[in-house]
Amino acid sequence: MNYFKELQDLLKIEQEEDKNSFIKMNATASVSERRTNGITWYPLAIKGVEPGKGDYVTVELERTTHQDIIHQFRSGMPAALFSNHNAKEDRVEGIVSHVYGNKLKLALRTEELPEWSRNGKLGIDLLFDENSYDEMFIALKAAGDLSDNDKEGHLVQTLIGNKHPTFNNAVTTPASSKLNASQNNAVQKIIASNELAIVHGPPGTGKTTTLVAAIKAILQKEEKQILVVAPSNAAVDLLSEKLADEGLKVVRAGNPARVTEKLLSLTLDGKTAEDTRMKEVKRLKKQAQSFRDMAHKYKRNFGKAEREQRKALFDEAHKVMKEAEKTEQYITEALLNEAQVITATLVGSNHYSIKNRKYHTVIIDEAGQAIEPACWIPVLKAQRLIMAGDHNQLPPTIKSQEAAKKGLEHTLMAKCVELFPDAVVLLEEQYRMHEQIMGYSSAVFYNNALKAHISVAQHLLFPEDLPLTFIDTAGSGFEEKQEGSSISNPEEAAFLIKHFTQFITGLETHYNQDNFPTIGIISPYKQQVLLLQELMREHELMLKYRHKISVNTIDSFQGQERDIVYISMTRSNTDNNVGFLTDTRRMNVAMTRARKKLIVIGDSSTLASIPFYEGFIAYAEAHNAWQSCWEFSDL
Repeated sequence: MNYFKELQDLLKIEQEEDKNSFIKMNATASVSERRTNGITWYPLAIKGVEPGKGDYVTVELERTTHQDIIHQFRSGMPAALFSNHNAKEDRVEGIVSHVYGNKLKLALRTEELPEWSRNGKLGIDLLFDENSYDEMFIALKAAGDLSDNDKEGHLVQTLIGNKHPTFNNAVTTPASSKLNASQNNAVQKIIASNELAIVHGPPGTGKTTTLVAAIKAILQKEEKQILVVAPSNAAVDLLSEKLADEGLKVVRAGNPARVTEKLLSLTLDGKTAEDTRMKEVKRLKKQAQSFRDMAHKYKRNFGKAEREQRKALFDEAHKVMKEAEKTEQYITEALLNEAQVITATLVGSNHYSIKNRKYHTVIIDEAGQAIEPACWIPVLKAQRLIMAGDHNQLPPTIKSQEAAKKGLEHTLMAKCVELFPDAVVLLEEQYRMHEQIMGYSSAVFYNNALKAHISVAQHLLFPEDLPLTFIDTAGSGFEEKQEGSSISNPEEAAFLIKHFTQFITGLETHYNQDNFPTIGIISPYKQQVLLLQELMREHELMLKYRHKISVNTIDSFQGQERDIVYISMTRSNTDNNVGFLTDTRRMNVAMTRARKKLIVIGDSSTLASIPFYEGFIAYAEAHNAWQSCWEFSDL
């Protein structure tokens, strides 16, 4: 069908761009640069070797230095073990089978580690992840085939707009006193839905709380198992923990982003390791390793009898390993069957351990950030789909501008919101922001439907403080600077730090070091963030309140909140060019991170060329929140 053919064509463009940029970024990069980019561990040590599945050997590796660097290694990704002894030859590829802290397991299709692994310093490089694209292409092909099948393709036909979602309003669930009216409406919509329901959750409206309540209600209606997925590991981790806290039996498929004892205990690997039946598996694996060790004692120069004996030992090792795998598979299936909720990333929903499972209900959280082809992987396992998120916040990250412009940026959630408004419930009450901080986003993005709960509507840092400030740098000469593909504004950054110093020093009369407010300093531009981080690094206040302050890009701040948020808008030029700030969803994210105080610093003459920013400046003026940077001449 054309719908899925078009998606496949767009995904192909994205794959090519992603692959080319990956190769370009790493082809000439040094080991140190690759390590900084999170795609290399170096140096590392071999902690153990054990027989893997089939003809694989699994090697456990640990990075011994630079352990604080955030990395991109995840289970299922291709990677290459290398030695600096002879870089051209000393390299073997495999698949990452498990990641935990500063250790990972790499499955290599070989019966033994190569000789060179004993020479020089070892490292591991992440390779381009073709697997995720393969899974998406397979899903799109399967969805296209189902779109012509009236019975089995009912959900597919609904999601692409050929059929309308239906609701059985006779099926109800009691309202919860722990939820507000719109949250209870969302749970009821989910319970009544036959094919599709959408929970539109603006910032701070308790989307996760609502989803957890809905999942509990679904399970009470005699569904035995639900699949809950999200585009990022962090989002999956959050939901997994929340659901486990409610007493539900949760299995987290794949590797979590954070390695905590609690999360590890929810993973399939963690549950399997704790199972008493694993003693037999360990015994069998030890026996298989013993046979392999005996086989390896034979040297290269041996006769026919020795060769036959070596082969017999390897054959016996394979036989014992198959028995171990069979027992382990039985344990895994038993644990999965006992689970009420299985959680995974979108692509992770096709992890080999859960690949063939089907569900009545599949839930996609953060669906506003999920690339559509990836959504079809879990959708094909469902009879009913629930999506939750906010398409008015940041869209999925698309590497190819061409693919994004042609429609890949348009999510399945956004399409369904447009097609089926009666399937959507907007969560209307937010529990994060002062109503003045919330007001402009509510007007522009949510038709003024968003309301502040009484507990936050008027909360301030201290009496008489203003919750919102826009500091206008127009005419100040704070000009932006182009640095590579990013933008910075050194004088605006310096001004922000001075204002921050004065404001935070004043707050010390209201707070002590223990109860001091949390602070976020954000900018849309990475180069400006690097500059702000540099200015803050040795700052006296940063040293004093290091656990209270974070400096990062707007995109990295989605899903987070702080008591105080500074936004450095950065753009200031005579061409009135605001670049990617024309995507106002980024500013919706930025403006809604603050609980009690939002301070926006920017050049009105540049920003006001876009109606959204012109409207925000007018909103600030109407609430006595506009100030000129000239008023701070003492800074």
